[in-house]
Amino acid sequence: MDSALEPPPAPSTRGRRARGVSGDDRERAILATAERLLGERPLSEISVDQLAKGAGISRPTFYFYFTSKEQVLLALFDRVVEEARSNRGDALQRLAEGEEQGWRDAISPFCATFSSHRAITSAAAATQYTSAAVRDLWSQVMEQFVVEVTEAIESERRRGAAPDGIPARDLATVLNSMVERSLFSTFSGQTPAVAEERLLETLVSVFMGAIYGRAQE
Repeated sequence: MDSALEPPPAPSTRGRRARGVSGDDRERAILATAERLLGERPLSEISVDQLAKGAGISRPTFYFYFTSKEQVLLALFDRVVEEARSNRGDALQRLAEGEEQGWRDAISPFCATFSSHRAITSAAAATQYTSAAVRDLWSQVMEQFVVEVTEAIESERRRGAAPDGIPARDLATVLNSMVERSLFSTFSGQTPAVAEERLLETLVSVFMGAIYGRAQE
């Protein structure tokens, strides 16, 4: 069973009203119930009534916090991404201390967090093709990642660690798309997929080859 998702320091309020402590507790109960149920069945087989019952609230009360079960998934996925970003810290700013370890430190939190919350990963992977809201959120997330990796590649080129080549943004876009697809495939049980125990080192090796023109050391 997936581990309970820890709320980030500044949780997103997208689509929800401001509340006091008791309201936050109810929201956390809804999210915990959703993650538990997603570990048992797809989102399409989970009802609002089940989410409300699991959280110990009524159906009308549920709608005070979320507009739909898809909105619950959005909140869960948003928090998974923020958890991974928080755990990554300033890894991309420490590449000069060691490129390979820096990229490993930048990628590893996403592998670990998506693995810990694979029920959410699976649901997001499936729902992004049917939900415009999930697609929009993931597009925003991907754009942030592309910008960050672009800046890191450009910084590595400026200090002479990485050779010039194709536009940094194009390279960052391809690398981030690879990571996205690999995470979804590995942690949602799709095929083909890289085995979980080899995923991180495989991604690091590809980053090293694509950015620096050399294989993982």
